[in-house]
Amino acid sequence: MKRLIGAAIGAAIVVAVVAGIFVLPSAAQEPPPPIVSEPLTPRSVFPDDVTLKVKIKLDGGATKVVNVDDPSRTVTAKYTIQPGAQFPWHSHAGPVVVNVVQGALTYVDADTCAEHTYSAGEAFVDPGQGHVHTAYNPTSGVTILVATFFAAPAQGSLLIPAQAAC
Repeated sequence: MKRLIGAAIGAAIVVAVVAGIFVLPSAAQEPPPPIVSEPLTPRSVFPDDVTLKVKIKLDGGATKVVNVDDPSRTVTAKYTIQPGAQFPWHSHAGPVVVNVVQGALTYVDADTCAEHTYSAGEAFVDPGQGHVHTAYNPTSGVTILVATFFAAPAQGSLLIPAQAAC
């Protein structure tokens, strides 16, 4: 009887070790990258003659007018931003319409160092055209954005690196 119990305990230990081999690697996976970009559309060109004019007025401040004579190329991308992750300081070739799908994003303007947080269900326009800014996920959860870029370059990065401002 003791041999039978000892064999059962030994078998249970072997099963636990084998199970542990298959469980440990999944628990020890690399953390996700801080920011992941996923194109949702190809870079597309307007076949028609299109101009774009956007007026932006934040919190009762001055109105900024963005005129794009040839927005020519547009692309839409999804960004997944881990808690605390921050985009480097940058600009864009043209305006960007950003929809916050999940979480929140704090946008930091380089001209004023003012911060504005946008939450899920809200959208904003970045004027691009040399307007330097950064943005970060201030939450303890994942933030997801969908951004539509106008006057996007034909290839390469949609972000133009810039010097830190604030």
